[in-house]
Amino acid sequence: MAWNSLDDVALAGKVVLTRVDINVPMEDGKVTDATRIEKIVPTVEDIIARGGKVVLLAHFDRPKGKVVPEMSLSRIVPAVEAVLKRKVVFGTDCVGAAAQTAIAASGPGEVVLLENTRFHAGEEKNDPALAADMARLGDVYVNDAFSAAHRAHASTEALARLLPKAAGRLMEAELKALDAALGNPARPVMAVVGGAKVSTKLELLGNLVSKVEHLVIGGGMANTFLVAQGIEVGKSLAERDMADTAREILAKAKEAGCKIHLPVDVVVAHEFKANAPSSIMVVTACPADGMILDAGSETVARIKAAMSQCATLIWNGPLGAFELTPFDAATNATAKEAARLTAAGHLISVAGGGDTVAALNQAGAADDFTFISTAGGAFLEWMEGKVLPGVAALNV
Repeated sequence: MAWNSLDDVALAGKVVLTRVDINVPMEDGKVTDATRIEKIVPTVEDIIARGGKVVLLAHFDRPKGKVVPEMSLSRIVPAVEAVLKRKVVFGTDCVGAAAQTAIAASGPGEVVLLENTRFHAGEEKNDPALAADMARLGDVYVNDAFSAAHRAHASTEALARLLPKAAGRLMEAELKALDAALGNPARPVMAVVGGAKVSTKLELLGNLVSKVEHLVIGGGMANTFLVAQGIEVGKSLAERDMADTAREILAKAKEAGCKIHLPVDVVVAHEFKANAPSSIMVVTACPADGMILDAGSETVARIKAAMSQCATLIWNGPLGAFELTPFDAATNATAKEAARLTAAGHLISVAGGGDTVAALNQAGAADDFTFISTAGGAFLEWMEGKVLPGVAALNV
């Protein structure tokens, strides 16, 4: 698809309706993690530098179409001002007179933040009338919220079809990284997919086997694949009712020429807690009262060897119970190798998903990855090969 960046649209003297994701965590009335606000800085600064007036559209929490005071975006104005280092004028609605008044009241270099789009029932229904009311407020539409792009909402989809439009800098970076990872990647490509359940990532695995040369399956879902091959996994987390599905995926991978990497050795403990006594054993030796909590060192060595032959890596999910030491070892070691290869210029590495970001940060590897997406559901749906409405609406 073809889409405009900020470089492709005239912004001077224009009111720029800018859809962002600043749905940040709060505690005791204070923002506890401003990362999502920090991510919008390049887009805001660029629009202002090009002579545009920034009007931020955003959702916050899930008010389900009703005005819920504790979900008002007014609560995060101080945090937005602190991050942007600019005055923020708040509008008590995202449409109508209140929004128009806020926009008119803002001066040069100031930013307007309009109230929670989800206070309107039409937002999540992708109501064209609500989108039209929003469109009357501005001259240009910019979407910088990839993390909300899998939702066909009024402010992410319908509005994009009513005004000259462009991707913001964060959206642009996401789209370029995703294209480099799966759309038009340098080959060979390796995908690392971990997590607890096969059932939540069926579409993902089904899509990847036809797109990549190497697929590493880790975490609890690897146990399901082991069971499907007749390997006993004791008390390990496994979806035994998904064995037939796992076998279908293995067959599809073989047909597509995709090599599946499953554990050949595992770290086994008898209780699920940090620093529980454990031992490494061949994958076929898990005792009936044992739990597989991580991949073993030989498995990691084989993944590293395959990774060294690849040009692109896409990663979603940990290889073991990374939140508990020492069952973070396989994830940490593999992530550090990916970071090393990336820093050396041998690998394009793209990762995403909540657990993934946490695991890579914990491993100290995140900074060297080519790109880490902070989008959860949107990143996963994109990996599944789905069309994201908020991205499709930017097509020109």
